[in-house]
Amino acid sequence: MSVEIRRRDELIRATIKVIGEAGSLDITVSRIAKKAGVSPALAFHYFGDKEALFLASMRHVLRSYHNDVVAALTSASTPRERLAQIIHASFAPGNFHRGVIAAWLNFYVLAQSSEEAHRLLRIYHRRLQSNFVHDLRPLVGDRAGLIAARLGAMIDGLYLRLVLTPVEAAGESAADTVLATLENELNSPS
Repeated sequence: MSVEIRRRDELIRATIKVIGEAGSLDITVSRIAKKAGVSPALAFHYFGDKEALFLASMRHVLRSYHNDVVAALTSASTPRERLAQIIHASFAPGNFHRGVIAAWLNFYVLAQSSEEAHRLLRIYHRRLQSNFVHDLRPLVGDRAGLIAARLGAMIDGLYLRLVLTPVEAAGESAADTVLATLENELNSPS
């Protein structure tokens, strides 16, 4: 790994940690750079500004989540198992800790004013919806889209609700909540 790639990665990880500590984007590049052990000038050199650094951090979060979902799906053989794996990946420790939760909260806020953040958020929503619909369709037919939207909204809502909660044990509980909703939807008459 080149020095530049390693430094970029350190800055991205530091951004997520600092956002988790602050709970907002009201942080400085200097604070992020200090956490990463680099100079603020180097952070600006690599990313240009704080928004670009934050967006790179959210791309990292999204890529990590994607990789976890793909890995989890390899052990699933039925649509129900695949749905459960997607839900569990959403609340896995690597995707569900204070820094990532705070980053998501701020990502939603930034998406209201940043076209790039809005675009990334749309991509995430479409992929989650598509993954859910793919596995719901054999189980519920035409109701798949509506149920997928409810499950996605529940995942997003739990992230928002748990932003102020200690998350050490909350991930499994959150996954159980979404899984219970899934079971209710699957057992509900059309």
